[in-house]
Amino acid sequence: MELTYNGKKSKKEILGILPTSYFSKPISEKENILINGDNLEALRILVHNSNLKGKIDLIYIDPPFATNGTFTISEERASTISSSKKDEIAYTDNLLGEKFLEFLRERLILARELLSERGSIYLHIDYKIGHYVKIIMDEIFGTKNFRNDITRIKCNPKNFSRKAYGNIKDLILFYSKASNPIWNEPFIPFSDEDKTRLYKKIDEQGKFYTTVPLHAPGETKDGVTGGTFRGMLPPKGRHWRTSPAELEKLDEQGLIEWSKNGVPRRKIFADEQKGKKLQDIWDFKDYQYPVYPTEKNLDLLKLIVQTSSNPESLVMDFFCGSGTTLIAAQELGRNWIGIDKSEKAIEVTRKKITKENSSLSKADFESVNLLEKQDQNSHNENILVMQKTPKVLVTA
Repeated sequence: MELTYNGKKSKKEILGILPTSYFSKPISEKENILINGDNLEALRILVHNSNLKGKIDLIYIDPPFATNGTFTISEERASTISSSKKDEIAYTDNLLGEKFLEFLRERLILARELLSERGSIYLHIDYKIGHYVKIIMDEIFGTKNFRNDITRIKCNPKNFSRKAYGNIKDLILFYSKASNPIWNEPFIPFSDEDKTRLYKKIDEQGKFYTTVPLHAPGETKDGVTGGTFRGMLPPKGRHWRTSPAELEKLDEQGLIEWSKNGVPRRKIFADEQKGKKLQDIWDFKDYQYPVYPTEKNLDLLKLIVQTSSNPESLVMDFFCGSGTTLIAAQELGRNWIGIDKSEKAIEVTRKKITKENSSLSKADFESVNLLEKQDQNSHNENILVMQKTPKVLVTA
């Protein structure tokens, strides 16, 4: 299934367009790179003229939402709903309909080329345009690689007067490039209420526990899990979760509970569990006083980076805004690439990165060459390169 609309290019055509710009120095996956410029051109350079194709483990983007709005920023605050005539423009969101979808699709096709075989992409979008974007992502990444449509609670309930239910959420579309993405299972710690509700039994040491069946669906024809344990076979249509020999060891350790009717069940103790498995509704509200328009919650980005990348992975955000993704990656020991066209975004990102990471100070700045367009009608763009050591290279 795919969307058809005017102006839709073929994948071959999109991948065949070569960049007309170049970076002022070679870049590597072991550096942290912040690029100020058009992300479509930057992605083309990374796909065609760098060694990073297939090297990025995680992409998170929070692109424009086709709102037809202008977002501003001042020294005092970033605009959310209100703005002042004296505010400066951070970015405009004026692409709508077919033009917006193709704007996003071109970038996603290039982004897929940069993902590693174990890579994932998270795309943050709203409910008004998200269903169209999902079809585009199905087309690019494949329906088999769709992982989740995550609901993100973005604010507290509002009482705006309109003939519709209040909107307190947006969505994050999560896809992988292939069938075996990096996955560090996230858990939520149990609350006291959870422990009381889920672990209702107490052993002689006062430890809370529950019990689960020793068997699972599906029969084993020839394997050991279809054999006998204490003279009994698993129920019809099921198999033992582990071999009878392992079940004997668990029983000897007192980890199996026998019912009055002689039915064995495995004991699961609350204090030995990592917590509850995270579900697909996340409560990470927007900041009340953001430093940049539509700035996202740092804890949200840390969760995504922790779950879908490993230490030393390369993380990318090519609508990086105020740099929250980059800060999350930096704090978790990942390398990162950030791209944004807005000079205000780059300025805020630089300030936030040096503030959040005290080892990266303004005293360590050095200048590097400007990027130069190769066609006469284009303007110069900047590149900022940050290294793991306190040395930070930035444009003049």
